Amino acid sequence: MKLRIKFSKHGVLRFIGHLDVMRYFQKAIRRADIDIAYSTGFSPHQIMSFAAPLGLGLESNGEYMDIEVDSLTSSKDIIDALNAQMVEGIKILEAKLLPDHAGNAMASVAATRYTIAFREEYRPTFLTKSVTEDFFHQPEIIVTKKTKKSETTFDMKPFLFECAFDETKQTVNLLVDASSAGNLKPSLVMKALYDKNHAEFDEYALLITREETYTNVGTPEEVRLEPLGFVGSNYE
Repeated sequence: MKLRIKFSKHGVLRFIGHLDVMRYFQKAIRRADIDIAYSTGFSPHQIMSFAAPLGLGLESNGEYMDIEVDSLTSSKDIIDALNAQMVEGIKILEAKLLPDHAGNAMASVAATRYTIAFREEYRPTFLTKSVTEDFFHQPEIIVTKKTKKSETTFDMKPFLFECAFDETKQTVNLLVDASSAGNLKPSLVMKALYDKNHAEFDEYALLITREETYTNVGTPEEVRLEPLGFVGSNYE
C-alpha cells in the first residue's frame, strides 16, 4: 500500500538539508514501528520518495513524501506514531492512502506556492500592490539564471502563475512552476521584481515559506492545479 504523508518544517530545522531530512525520516519510521516496505536485492532500503526538495534556509507548511507499507491500521495511527518521534520543527500534518494509479510525489509536482516575508531591517519601501501587479502583468520577464558552470537568459513569465502583494501582512505571494521543465526559484522572481524597480537586492532580506505543493490534474495546455495531498484518501 502506498501512503502520502504531508509535513511542515520550521525553525532551526530549515538549515537541515534534504539528504539529512531523508535519513531522519528513515530512522523515525523505524522508531515509530511502521511496517514500511523494503526494496529487494543486496542492499535493501525503505521504499520512500519525496516531492520537490526544499531549499536550504526555507520553511514549509506543505512538504510531501510517499512511502510503501506492508500493513497499517489507520491514517491517524500513522500520524500519531510519527509525531511521537518528531523533533521540534517538523510536524506530520496528514497521511493518506494513494490509489494504485497515483504517480509518485516527485514526478507529480507541477507548482509550488510561497509566501515571501522580509527581515525588519531589510523591509523594501517600494513594494506596493500596484507595483507588484505591474511587474506580474508584463508581457515578458527576461532574467539571467546562473548555475555553477554557466548562465542562461530566459523569459520567466510562462513559469510565474501568480505574483501578488498582501498589503495587510506586507508579504509577496507567489505561485511558480516547480516541474522538472520549469522549477522557478522564488528568489529569482524577487530579484527580477527588485531589478525592475531599480532597488538593491539582498537575498538575506527574504524569509521564504513554502505554503503548498501542487500537481496538475488538467492537461499541459489547460493547467488545473490541486494540492498533492488531495490525491489520496484517509484510511480509517
